[in-house]
Amino acid sequence: MKTSFKIGGMHCASCSVRNERSLKKLPGVQSATVNFATHTATVEYDDAQVNEAALHQAVIKNGYKVLTESSAKQDREEQQKELRRARRKAIIALVLALPTLVLAMSGVKFAVGFLGFDLSIWVQAVIGTVVILVLGWEFHIGMLRMARMFSANMDTLISLGTMAALLYSIAAMIFNLGDLYFETGAVITALILLGRFFEARSRGQASAAIEKLMQLGAKTARLIVNGEEKEIPIEQVKVGDVLLVKPGEKIPVDGKVRSGASSIDESMLTGESMPVSKEKGDLVYGATINLSGAFQMEATKIGQDTVLAQIVKVVMEAQTMKAPMQRFADRISAIFVPIVIGLAIVTALVWFLVTGDIGRSIIPAVAVMVIACPCALGLATPTAIMVGTGMGAQRGILIKNGEALEKGKKIDYIIFDKTGTLTEGKPRVTDIVPFGSMSPAEVLGIAASIETLSEHPLAQAVVKAADEQKLQKKSVQGFSSIAGKGVKGKIGTAQILVGNMRYLEEMHILSHSAQQQRENLEQQAKTVIGVAKSGKLIGLIAIADTMKPETPQAMRLLEQLGAKTLMITGDNKRTAEAIAKQAGISEFIAEVLPQEKAQKVQELQQREKKVAFVGDGINDAPALAQADLGIAMGTGTDIAIEAGDIVLVKGSPRRVVDAILLSRITFRTIKQNLFWAFVYNVLGIPVAAGVLYPLTGWMLSPIIAGGAMALSSVSVVGNSLLMKKRRR
Repeated sequence: MKTSFKIGGMHCASCSVRNERSLKKLPGVQSATVNFATHTATVEYDDAQVNEAALHQAVIKNGYKVLTESSAKQDREEQQKELRRARRKAIIALVLALPTLVLAMSGVKFAVGFLGFDLSIWVQAVIGTVVILVLGWEFHIGMLRMARMFSANMDTLISLGTMAALLYSIAAMIFNLGDLYFETGAVITALILLGRFFEARSRGQASAAIEKLMQLGAKTARLIVNGEEKEIPIEQVKVGDVLLVKPGEKIPVDGKVRSGASSIDESMLTGESMPVSKEKGDLVYGATINLSGAFQMEATKIGQDTVLAQIVKVVMEAQTMKAPMQRFADRISAIFVPIVIGLAIVTALVWFLVTGDIGRSIIPAVAVMVIACPCALGLATPTAIMVGTGMGAQRGILIKNGEALEKGKKIDYIIFDKTGTLTEGKPRVTDIVPFGSMSPAEVLGIAASIETLSEHPLAQAVVKAADEQKLQKKSVQGFSSIAGKGVKGKIGTAQILVGNMRYLEEMHILSHSAQQQRENLEQQAKTVIGVAKSGKLIGLIAIADTMKPETPQAMRLLEQLGAKTLMITGDNKRTAEAIAKQAGISEFIAEVLPQEKAQKVQELQQREKKVAFVGDGINDAPALAQADLGIAMGTGTDIAIEAGDIVLVKGSPRRVVDAILLSRITFRTIKQNLFWAFVYNVLGIPVAAGVLYPLTGWMLSPIIAGGAMALSSVSVVGNSLLMKKRRR
């Protein structure tokens, strides 16, 4: 089984790593991922060995909360409340900390004493204590929870740092030891609270795509009952209900047009701005907008079964999964806090040995603890993935996991299945060449009688052509299909065979004149099938599939990105060559059976090439799974195709370009985030420890360290948000 739940109280990457490890230790847990950016745990487990309550308990034992399942609206409201609380606490802390800083820096005295100390010192002591202990209480509680389990996290560093400054200042005040540092602990607490507020707000912006998707759905529907219209909440719509949709309204749920016609804006699903015409029998999707005529529809999918709900589900799952690069950062985060505490202790000891002054020893140690920030490491990858997957969803590109984004960064070959991927997938009969005494209508009628029993797109084109001519179909006995070749059956006593040229050649049915006709048709990029009766060829049928208009431009752009394009098709070489030329594809592989596609992908991989495969996600599933990156062309109704790493809701080759670009932008952002997070800590900790003091006489103030620590997390999230403005 698979479950997801929210975790409350996580403040850094080491928190998520700890929870993840605890979940993985439980018997029956197959995999567990805890995403710090979304505060979500995703666990796959065997319910015969462990239940969901045990999973929750493992998190609670670590000192965190498991947030109860709520509706999307309630969840958003709770997030907004939490954000308001964080803002209020940060503002109060800053307002209170500012006087302590001014008094400490200016050295102002009030000339009014109390118990032997100037009033200015009492103001610093009281305000500093309130800010550190009351407003910063969450840090100290977090530290105590971790300490009980002999563990540590970001709260530990903040609590130890601010409490060290506070306790030393109290001791220094009582025993007249010298400088006081009440303002240091107070300002650090205020800055970190401010940083957490900005971080939470930025994380909310990073996940805004899901918010927008959730808000797209209609709130009500017009139900038709006994010819009368009744407005009902969307939750009350049932499968089979007849609904009225008027111009300008959102389509309430997924369904099928029963009467009327209209143009629909499906851009929220596909990213395409052009309206789509709909008439009786066509499928329509919830949350898309009816632009022109009114129509009646029958509800076929409601609630979590709708396309919109599937999109939200895919995007949310992608945002909770970790990219491979994140595992390295997690390993560092797991040991980071204990190492920092050790470095702080060493720093204090070294400074005490050098100066003999405990005050001058504590301050650099506090700076070391405060400046260290595993939060930036924990946010580097997931925030970029959140923004990247959100951008993709708005363009009709569903990225199913962070690993897919990493795979897309470097692709040598992009293999396209021809039918339905480069072409419209709606082939039509263009030519009928009869032989012997047969007429074109007779050849078409015999072929359609057999092809009626087949689901192949070419078969459907033949049947449709016969229906348009209103030809009578004959009864067929003993029908059978030969994969990748054709079909056969009996009409009366005659054995009928309809198949591709390779099949006819194997059966020794093609004549010299038929070969010439075939070559002429194939040079026009038409697929030719033959019809044989009792072992003799009675006709050829040419079928053409229209090239998608955006295909040539997409191929040029992919070549410019450094990826070689390759078309794979069951067509013969001559037809494949003509189509590849039209599409602007550099290489092609012809006469490939469906089961051979995965093998062709593997052959390229054996040459150490990184391969992406683009197919329709159904009969191309083995090749999609074999490829380094599987890109499935969604049909609008089957977007959660298991085989693909990326699903394109609108089956457009142009979206393949967008998917590759998005992968590269996201991966580049992840690398930038991780680089700056590492550089920040590698440079910041030694500077805080005072390595520059012998050369410059300059020490890093713990206050500046606290501000830098808060800024580091916000900058990582901010860099991820900048992805929205990047194009390449």
